[in-house]
Amino acid sequence: MMSMKTGFRPFVPAAVAAAVLAACGGGDGEQVPLNAKPAYLGAIAETAYDGSSNDLLTAGLGATGMAAALPPAYADPLKPTAAELRRTAIHTNYRAMLDMTAAGGYGLLYGPNVDAQGKVTAGEGKVAGTEYIAFADDGTGRKNVTLMVQVPASFDPRKPCMITATTSGSRGVYGGISTGEWGLKRGCAVAYSDKGTGGAPHDLQNDTVPLIDGTRTTATAAGKDAAFNAGLTASELAAFNKATPDRFAFKHAHSGQNAEKDWGTTTLQAVEFGYYVLNQRHGETNAAGQRLKTLTPRNTIVIASSISNGGGAAIAAAEQDTQGLISGVAVSEPALELPANPGVTVRRGSTEVAVTGKTLVDFTTYANLYQACASLAPSVSASPFAAAFAAGFASAALPIAPNRCAALKTAGLLSASTTAAQAEEALQKLRAYGWEPESNDLHASLAAFEVAPAVAVTFANSLSRSSVKDHLCGFSYAATATTGAVVPLAAAALPGMFATGNGVPPSGGINLVNNLGKLGPARDFLSFSDAGVADWNTAGALCLRNLVTGTDAAARKLQAGVDETRRNGNLRGKPAVIVHGRADALLPVSHTSRPYAALNKKIEGAASRLSYVEVANAQHFDSFIGLPTVLPGYDTRYVPLHVYLNHALDAVYEHLANGKALPASQVVRTVPRGGTPGSAPAITAVNVPPLATVPAAANAIAIAAGAISIPD
Repeated sequence: MMSMKTGFRPFVPAAVAAAVLAACGGGDGEQVPLNAKPAYLGAIAETAYDGSSNDLLTAGLGATGMAAALPPAYADPLKPTAAELRRTAIHTNYRAMLDMTAAGGYGLLYGPNVDAQGKVTAGEGKVAGTEYIAFADDGTGRKNVTLMVQVPASFDPRKPCMITATTSGSRGVYGGISTGEWGLKRGCAVAYSDKGTGGAPHDLQNDTVPLIDGTRTTATAAGKDAAFNAGLTASELAAFNKATPDRFAFKHAHSGQNAEKDWGTTTLQAVEFGYYVLNQRHGETNAAGQRLKTLTPRNTIVIASSISNGGGAAIAAAEQDTQGLISGVAVSEPALELPANPGVTVRRGSTEVAVTGKTLVDFTTYANLYQACASLAPSVSASPFAAAFAAGFASAALPIAPNRCAALKTAGLLSASTTAAQAEEALQKLRAYGWEPESNDLHASLAAFEVAPAVAVTFANSLSRSSVKDHLCGFSYAATATTGAVVPLAAAALPGMFATGNGVPPSGGINLVNNLGKLGPARDFLSFSDAGVADWNTAGALCLRNLVTGTDAAARKLQAGVDETRRNGNLRGKPAVIVHGRADALLPVSHTSRPYAALNKKIEGAASRLSYVEVANAQHFDSFIGLPTVLPGYDTRYVPLHVYLNHALDAVYEHLANGKALPASQVVRTVPRGGTPGSAPAITAVNVPPLATVPAAANAIAIAAGAISIPD
């Protein structure tokens, strides 16, 4: 029988596979094993959806409803039902990943109404099937990673397939739904993991927690069934609330688990859950009527997929896949933690990139220092949101960003004397630390949306296993007034946060707070330094940076956590395609996909079957392209990277199912839509050319053992 590591695996029907295994058992005692529920799985909730009133992909909303800016309202905003929360979670998370405008490609290049072959249909794209949800835990109730398997009604046990869709960012389990869409349309089961993150917090003031379905109850009533509990004793909680009232703890930041170290494991658990479900439904039965494990890696195609942090989890799962559960990998813009000394080089054009392969917490704490200042650089004044950023963060009344520039000079990190010159210097520092020149135009919008501080605080807490009561670097999470002062959260905000939160505040009305502000705790960018200056909490940013570069106990704790998350580059010979946008300013390509491809070739040599696709005019947040009134200029400059995730999945599936060659590593020369910022002409297929099986020489990426060369 063909091995998982074989490049082309013709489909072997499950019944035939079972017969062969049974026959083999006659000679050496091997028997087809019973289908057993994995020991780490808790109670499994099973719900069937008819594909009309409700469904797996759109929660009954269809392509039209998903295009609407808002989902249907809750009957009772203070107590939404589990079904209402699921519907809103699917609507919110799908839209958070994609450009949902028709001009940007929704309904034409992708979307529920676009079928598996890329054909635009007149239907709503609802997918009938059954959804299974359970916790994966070690018996303590402290992990409670949410796993979910969706099995479309079109699943064919004679030609079984499954993909993973581990959640991106720090979202809940529906955070991977836009990836899962590809599998559902193909008739594949989809295995999801929230990887130990989620949007619903522990409300510490009122001691309420989320359950697996997003509804809330008291921590006492939930017990071990809480999706997340910050784990404070009664006395600790009382002291915490007295000192810092109205605060919230989030699972990614405050679980104390260093969840990232287990992202590969929980993704593999999702696959195992998928196999269990599929065999319970479609496995052969023995004489006693018991289900057997007849759907196995020998006859089932499994593609590890997702985007961003979820893409990194898929890579981690492939590296850790000692059982051969995964057939291939197709990911987009993955977060990849390289070894401390990977021994690889990255070259773009004729120039070697000097700084590469830094970890996410490293380059994000660096961005957190410099990005707000760099966004004032005259050279990027025409970039998306730059003018609005200057108006909001560099006004005469509240010159927060210029004050950050000045504070960096005071700290000895900048040398120029004027704000404009300091901003250009800060921008150059980002370039020198591994950002592409194409990322320059993205810094202002990312700074305005507080992306770097949000991610830096979350990952610093998680990696160092800090408790919410530690207030790492003086940060906490709370609702704030327009002045920045901490206030109680609006009553209607918390009940739906499972569905609307992204798990990385600012989110859902909860903001990042500096507890150490001179004038008292305040929203991070509105807080005042010890000198009485609103400098975007430079002291907090320096503290976070010291955790990466320092040698004190707190720094060593974080650094030890980072070491637990590093990848090794060994994909075990699995066919794989990584796609990444060249302009990505959140996960720069020279710190992630580029050096990983070189490392993989160094480790696997001739056995490597990884193709790396770098997409010109693409960046990390497709959804930002779909905000032309808020971020005009994204629409004229950038194309949706999601198109190329779908191409990667197509390519890996066709390779595994039919032996079609994978596309070689390449740069895809997309064509920006152009036109007037905010009203770019509608996208067409010309803007997003397909992957070439063999690219033109000028587009070919060369990967050797420990070295990658990218054409300009």
